[in-house]
Amino acid sequence: MSQLLRVQNFGVSRDGFGAGEGQSLERPFGHADPGNMFSWAGATASWPNRTDPGGSRGLDDYFTRDFTNNIGAEIMGRNKFSPQRGPWENHDWQGWWGDEPPFHTPVFVMTHYPRPSFTLSDTTFHFTGGEPAEVLAQAREAAEGKDVRLGGGATVIREFLDADLVDTMHVAVSEVELGSGARLWESPEELTDRFHLEVVPSPSGVTHHLFWRK
Repeated sequence: MSQLLRVQNFGVSRDGFGAGEGQSLERPFGHADPGNMFSWAGATASWPNRTDPGGSRGLDDYFTRDFTNNIGAEIMGRNKFSPQRGPWENHDWQGWWGDEPPFHTPVFVMTHYPRPSFTLSDTTFHFTGGEPAEVLAQAREAAEGKDVRLGGGATVIREFLDADLVDTMHVAVSEVELGSGARLWESPEELTDRFHLEVVPSPSGVTHHLFWRK
C-alpha cells in the first residue's frame, strides 16, 4: 500500500494567503490573525487543546479529529518552525509549541542551515536541506508505512505541488482577506488540471476545499 503525502487542515484567507507579512516571535503568522483563520478548528469538540467541555460536532470536528489519523511523519518549512532567518543564532529555540509539540511523529524541517536533531516528548525534529523528493523519501522511511503530512507553510506546499508530489489536500478557506504574505494560490481552480476538487461550505463560515489526484 502506497504512503500518501497529505496536506491537512491548512488554512488560507479568501485571497489565498496562508500567512501574512512580518513574521516575528510575537506574531507567527505575521499581520494575519490566526484566530480568524483557525477558529473553526478551535471550536470543535476534538480540538486537542480544549480545556472546557462541549465544542461543535459535524464536518469541522471530523477534519480536526482526522489530523493525526495514519500519520507517521511531518514535513514543514523553516518558517513554520521558527521566526529566525539565516544561520541559526543559537540552538535554544525549539519551536513554537513548548515541551509537548502536537505532532507525535518525526518532523522534517526544510532549511538551508542544518542543525542537530532533538526530541521533545514523542516528537523528534530533523533539519534537512534536500530537494522536496529527497525530503519526502526521508519522511516516508521514518513514517514506517504510514502517510506523511505536509504541514506548510504555503511556500513549502507550493514547492511540493510544483514537484507533483502531493496526493491529497484539505484546505480550509476563511472569509478574511490578507492582501499580501505567503500565497498558496490565486484561485483553487488552478490546481484542477491535476486534482479533483470538491468544495464544501461549513456552518462555521469556512469553506473546505478537498483535492485528490486525478
